[in-house]
Amino acid sequence: MIRSVLTSLSLLALASACHTSAVRRTTPRQSSTTSVSQSQGVYQYRDEDPTVKPFFSDRVGVTGRNGMVASAHPEASRVGLEILKAGGNAVDAAVAVQFALAVVYPGAGNIGGGGFMVYRDKTGAAHTLDFREKAPGKATQNMYLDSAGNVKPGLSISGHLASGVPGSVDGMVQAHSRFGKLPWQQVLQPAIDLAKRGFPLTERDARGLNGIRTDLLKINPGKTYFLKGTPTDTTRWAKGQTLAQPDLAQTLQRIQEQGRAGFYAGETARLLAAEMQKNGGIITEQDLADYKSVWRDPIKAAYKDLNVITMAPTSSGGVALVQLMRFVEPFPLRRWGWNRDSTVQVMIEAERRVYADRAKFLGDPDFVKVPVAELTSYPYLKTRWTDFDWNKATDSRNVRGGSIPGYESLETTHFSVVDRDGNAVSITTTLNGGYGSRVVVGGAGFFMNNEMDDFSVKPGTPNMYGLVGNAANAIAPGKRMLSSMTPSIIEKDGKLFMVVGTPGGSTIMTSVFQTVLNVVEHGMTMQQAVNALKFHHQWLPDKTIFETGAFSEKTQQALQSRGYILERLTNTLGRMDCILVRPDGSFEGASDPRADNTAIGY
Repeated sequence: MIRSVLTSLSLLALASACHTSAVRRTTPRQSSTTSVSQSQGVYQYRDEDPTVKPFFSDRVGVTGRNGMVASAHPEASRVGLEILKAGGNAVDAAVAVQFALAVVYPGAGNIGGGGFMVYRDKTGAAHTLDFREKAPGKATQNMYLDSAGNVKPGLSISGHLASGVPGSVDGMVQAHSRFGKLPWQQVLQPAIDLAKRGFPLTERDARGLNGIRTDLLKINPGKTYFLKGTPTDTTRWAKGQTLAQPDLAQTLQRIQEQGRAGFYAGETARLLAAEMQKNGGIITEQDLADYKSVWRDPIKAAYKDLNVITMAPTSSGGVALVQLMRFVEPFPLRRWGWNRDSTVQVMIEAERRVYADRAKFLGDPDFVKVPVAELTSYPYLKTRWTDFDWNKATDSRNVRGGSIPGYESLETTHFSVVDRDGNAVSITTTLNGGYGSRVVVGGAGFFMNNEMDDFSVKPGTPNMYGLVGNAANAIAPGKRMLSSMTPSIIEKDGKLFMVVGTPGGSTIMTSVFQTVLNVVEHGMTMQQAVNALKFHHQWLPDKTIFETGAFSEKTQQALQSRGYILERLTNTLGRMDCILVRPDGSFEGASDPRADNTAIGY
């Protein structure tokens, strides 16, 4: 997409004219400076309060020259690296990581869910694959409403009716068939081995499984999957204990031997459909047979000297990321400083408008017209900025999706892989909520998703992440539900520069946005950008949530004086897994210290 120079200049002029006082107001004092040398320059954190630091952790990145894998679990990252060392390319490693995560990270890694892949090969050619789940054939627009038209609480979140038709296996089959190098059987074997022999639980693994014990017993009566002992045994999982999954191993073996048919037909399809039929679900063997992933044209957009390659709908993340970056492009964020009040104010107001557009315009492009080019154009974004006021926060009640002529009306996982030749893969995949619908398919041993909640169950009613949708994202048979996943690859001077992505439900887009800016505007290393504390605004509800320490007291006071509602989190935002190509051609792998995320390179 070619940038309009005149439009860009007019935006810059608007920024300069309107923000002189803001620049003067936010010029930081040099009372405390922390400098960290890194590959892109020197990041300087300037804060009047020396007790406030910008990072969640002091973890440093992993370096390598021949390949890098960053994922949510150390066992999965190890599998990916082994595939690279065995001569596999980035797609081979990504497929192996995906299936390994289905074993070792059942809260989000999956074969019962779906996701998106962004792939850039060594020549610079880019491809994106949509393997998002679909609504079953028996789905109806009002299936989660009672006779009075009210939403039935929890029906789209837990239990058998909450699941869409899974896409992960078909997506991996298509990705490998088109771009893989090693034999399919070899790529699947590590996950099968992990399921058969088991793996040692991390403390986080054990805590997660113990935390869903009540739901497992309630939703899966008579089953013992993921329980320590029997249903009547009160023993809990502990760090270091081995979790083996023999039924899942057999399911993976069928996929290994039969490819797509090992999941969407035969024994696995029969088991899945029987599980649904027995317990009030509506997914059928025909739904499984009919499922197909879709190769879509990637979104490509310039930001200064960078080129962003990201996912088109049914992901809303790609549109949002480009909008966010182009909204803030005219402003001197680098000069203002990381998380200073003016920097944060501009970013919050951009986020507010992007999420309003998401609610109005975004949906499955196979069912509704999604005006991607218009939404990401500089002229359109300029019109969305006209009601911005430096002196006060915009009221979200007065913000709606913009006007486009001719338009008719938290639990996920991400991993990044780069091989020695420079092929790069960015994949975000999910069950939606942690452990999805909490339904385990009897005889097959895997969790099903609760992605139906990502539809607009009722226009104007928030989903489990507080996101509001409209008719564009209404339920329809065979339709893909809207997603916030934002797997992305960034080029600099025509070369591979960064591979990014994160889980986090509605916070995915803003976490990716901030992580990219941390590198390109604030001079952080990749790991520093991942470590950096984050914040989030999503239009509705009208508040900004932030990780403890993300804002200094002075920044908080400045924002609150302008009417911004701030809410300090007791937990964290995002779990990034990213890779940066450094000036010397080596890779920096950055895994999030907020969880078990692990980067491994060689």
